[in-house]
Amino acid sequence: MASGVQFLTEVAAPVGAVAGGAALARAKAPALYWSAIGLPVTAARLSATYGSTMDACGLTVPPSRLRVLVTRATSTREIRPVPPRIRRATPTTTGLRLRLRLAPGQEPADVAASAERLRHAWGVHSVHVIVVRPGVVELRMTGFDVLKRVRMPRRRPAGALAVPVAMREDGTAFVRDYLAVPHALTLGTTLSGKSVYMRNLISGLARLDVALVGIDCKRGVEQAPFAPRLSALATDPQSADGLLDALVEVMEERYDLLRNHQGIAGSVASHEITSDIWGLPPKLRPVPVVLLVDEVAELFMVATRKDEERRDHMVTQLIRLAQLGRGAGIFVEACGQRFGSELGKGATMLRAQLSGRVVHRVNDRPTAEMGLADVSPEAVLAATQIAPDMPGVAVAGDSSGGWSRIRTPHLSLARAAEICRANAHRTPTLAGLEPFRPVVPPVLVVPPMPSAPPRFAAAPSAE
Repeated sequence: MASGVQFLTEVAAPVGAVAGGAALARAKAPALYWSAIGLPVTAARLSATYGSTMDACGLTVPPSRLRVLVTRATSTREIRPVPPRIRRATPTTTGLRLRLRLAPGQEPADVAASAERLRHAWGVHSVHVIVVRPGVVELRMTGFDVLKRVRMPRRRPAGALAVPVAMREDGTAFVRDYLAVPHALTLGTTLSGKSVYMRNLISGLARLDVALVGIDCKRGVEQAPFAPRLSALATDPQSADGLLDALVEVMEERYDLLRNHQGIAGSVASHEITSDIWGLPPKLRPVPVVLLVDEVAELFMVATRKDEERRDHMVTQLIRLAQLGRGAGIFVEACGQRFGSELGKGATMLRAQLSGRVVHRVNDRPTAEMGLADVSPEAVLAATQIAPDMPGVAVAGDSSGGWSRIRTPHLSLARAAEICRANAHRTPTLAGLEPFRPVVPPVLVVPPMPSAPPRFAAAPSAE
């Protein structure tokens, strides 16, 4: 009896230590826990219960007549409904991906409707359904909450103007691709993470061969630290008015370049005729320009009737850039706390041109509807449910109706400014914007403090 108790004691100690270590890893290092324990357990559970789970979720179809005949001729086993066929299973550091070939008569909406039941059946944190091509979907399962502690994927996206900004809840990177979505609107209340989102975006753009132009009517407190990487900066409505005029002139000059390149029929090869700068030869192609507008509502605000004419002019120029800028390689990135028809003339017209939408935590539902109502009603609901203790979490959508929850990794203003300073050599000089080039103050180098003299001087040598 005593020997049995001693044996149980000896076994319980290491088992308890292993269980405690696993619990600690799950809380402190979820990616390590998933790779070591969660992934094998989930893979075994999925392999053992795949057919029955799909049948319980209503994702099976009756077998074909040929399959029935072959089964009856070769075996005596029961003929069961057919689930979607697994084409590929790919483990990742955050979860597991299954590529499924849908059975005849099924559609992706059927699988998406059962995503929550699949999540509980296989014991994962979330299941997202992505359409790969007609008849093929991908289940992106995450083993833990990837938005709780954001770690961006190491693989950079392909594309000349693609910048990874945040992490999606399915474990993939949210990429701001200006060639796919030229203009975007970012909304969010104070302390929602909107500024951190813009820092990640600017630090990513700083590493590319693009011209960055800033409008920051808060006296430049948000964008002035990025001055070494900015080709132009406006810090008040008056200078913003002149900067927008200069940008429109740059856009018109680029369209003149395109028209001259097209030339007279026969002078340019048919495959070289283009309507945007990306079709120009590299030696003629001007550098892309990204206009970053912080607190876009400040451009609409007027204190006196005398300022209304300037406001209307600025808004008109901004709308022209949003409507025509893509072909000239000029992209608009606007952000603010609120944005809607109450701002005044031209607000809704401008918003309609900003097809990319990112909405952080907001104070009221109408603000979420301003950014996401034309994307999806579910996206509006998701934006209103962002908790205050989760800064950086946002809902990203576009004009296609797709949306997802994202979160940007924390990036300090000092670190973003350091990245811009390190990439200052990439800052192009645009002749039309040279009057608005920000003055870069010299970096202050603090000399080291002199070491304190010894308390007692050494005695002079006898020599």
